[in-house]
Amino acid sequence: MNLLLRRAAGLYVITVLLLAGIATVSRAADNGSGFDVVEAGIAEMQQAMAEGRITARELVEKHLVRIALYEEKVNAVMAVNPNALAEADRLDAERARGEVRGPLHGIPVALKDNIHTLDMPTTGGALVFRDFVPPYEASLTRNLREGGAIIIAKTVMTELANFVASGMPGNYSTVGGYGLNPYDPRPDPREGYNDGRPVMGVGGSSSGIGTAMSFWAANVGTETSGSILSPANANMLVGIKPTVGRISRWGIIPITADQDTAGPMTRSVTDAAIMLGVLEGKAADPDDAATSLCRAPENNDYTPHLRDDGLMGARIGIPRAFYYEDVQLPGQNQTSSRLDAEARAVMAEAIAVLRQQGAIIVDPADIPSIVDPDPRQNLLTAPDSSVLSYGMKRDFNRWLATLGDLAPVTTLGELRQWNLDNAPRGAIRYGQARLDGADALDLEADRDRYQADRMRDLYLNATHGIDEVMADLELDALLFPATTGAGIAARPGYPTVIVPFARVTMDFDPPLPGDFEPGPRPFGVSFTGMACSEARLIELAYGFEQATRARIPPPGMP
Repeated sequence: MNLLLRRAAGLYVITVLLLAGIATVSRAADNGSGFDVVEAGIAEMQQAMAEGRITARELVEKHLVRIALYEEKVNAVMAVNPNALAEADRLDAERARGEVRGPLHGIPVALKDNIHTLDMPTTGGALVFRDFVPPYEASLTRNLREGGAIIIAKTVMTELANFVASGMPGNYSTVGGYGLNPYDPRPDPREGYNDGRPVMGVGGSSSGIGTAMSFWAANVGTETSGSILSPANANMLVGIKPTVGRISRWGIIPITADQDTAGPMTRSVTDAAIMLGVLEGKAADPDDAATSLCRAPENNDYTPHLRDDGLMGARIGIPRAFYYEDVQLPGQNQTSSRLDAEARAVMAEAIAVLRQQGAIIVDPADIPSIVDPDPRQNLLTAPDSSVLSYGMKRDFNRWLATLGDLAPVTTLGELRQWNLDNAPRGAIRYGQARLDGADALDLEADRDRYQADRMRDLYLNATHGIDEVMADLELDALLFPATTGAGIAARPGYPTVIVPFARVTMDFDPPLPGDFEPGPRPFGVSFTGMACSEARLIELAYGFEQATRARIPPPGMP
């Protein structure tokens, strides 16, 4: 949002509070007998409601107050649900009758703005969809409502999940503007970068800003490759990027069904486990065939896997080559690595924690396709894949077709032309090279190439990658620094859980002005496994979280 729109959002929240009969913001903050929502967990909120110390309405009011107080500092909110307080009242009435829908009854949560709702627009951040309300809700939206959640807001996001243009800053969109990182909510001052983007990256394309700020209890993001893990890492959150198909994609603006998934972003592993069970739903979704792949746990409940001893005896592999240390590229006189010395030291500390908690560290556990000397069998020397671009044209057009006459455009080509026609209004500030590339593909003529690329992706990332090393070494998980393993897990649709752990120095090229002192950026660790292994990954992540308790709230915004 620009400044005027951000101010309008803040004023709108205050108006909601006033219409609810709340005389002042401070009075709203005092509702609920002093219950503090900052960093509060879902179970803590549930217990307070069960004991009569706070109501769902008061929880919503307190979160709305935080939005009103801090939204202009961080720009986390795309839209506020005008029905949130009424929904809270209905849920309070149900609780008074002894009816509790589930573990999210009365809990305020937010959705990424590419997930359909009927009470707020679903824009994907694109100007063409600015006021667009879809004709149906997403399956996961229904699951949340059936579980008692109150969808309080839509979050900012990178426009169309970062598939518009190369070089678009994370959490920038034409509709939402620039999201700012609450751990350093300043814009970048450097010449050529001072367009409003944050000096500390926020990740993308999902947003973790509002959850980090306690604007709501948790939020739902989506990921094609890194878009849950990256913002979770950047905002000191837990993120679960599930197996593709674990959560229905019906009613979500897509990139490609080959890799797209939704998943929870929270302040704790406990909250992420609760959210995942509700998001998954109680049965396969007939509108998304992939939802038949994994079986849900009993009663859709992942909380039995929140075990303090979850790391005891776990075999955790360390993929040293490339992800921790330099690796020689086959057939080339160069090396490649993902970590600097400070990050390596942080990961050494993380590995020490795992050992202390009883894990068996298998080191090295190199990915076979990373160290294969044959360039044709090596992931690092593989040619570019057409899977994302092909999937974008195929699946975006399919999604548009589900909107019927309400769709403002009917094809990807029409969207591109609309953007060109509306460029003077800011529709494509960073261009639309990715949309152009996707639309240039012919779904018939380029099908063989796409299928070959998809087969190669699965072979190098799964069969000759994660699958091979985990089977050969009998691993429970691979440990990746921060989000470095997002890409290799994304292509076969494998799950990852990321947990906050540290903060590290940021390097800038070109450098910052001499009088600008940057803050340290958050840095998490990721546990990755094979398909449908979320329950085991939650055990490992919870054990690590309880041993470290490294998350801290954003400074200066109590």
